Amino acid sequence: MYAYDTITEALADLKKRGYTHDFNIRNNRLTSDKLDTHFGHNDFEIKEVYRFEGPSDPADEAVIFAIEAPSGALGTLVNGYGTYADDENTEFLQKLHERIR
Repeated sequence: MYAYDTITEALADLKKRGYTHDFNIRNNRLTSDKLDTHFGHNDFEIKEVYRFEGPSDPADEAVIFAIEAPSGALGTLVNGYGTYADDENTEFLQKLHERIR
């Protein structure tokens, strides 16, 4: 497992290591515009997870998921938590967090 000081550093290194797709959550599904597809919460593999906690700035609270799609495509999902949590996709995110425990 790698150790990163910042979100930017983590994303840059993951991209260098092949995690080039940007995943998002829409309608409780994982999506990628480049891949033109979507996945349920069990339809992909979480390869790595990095949590960042901002001691003085709540905007720095985030989780980065390094993900492999069934096709082998690699990408990242960045999700804020705490103050900036995405309430719309809470169920999907809860299932993601259950998978990494």
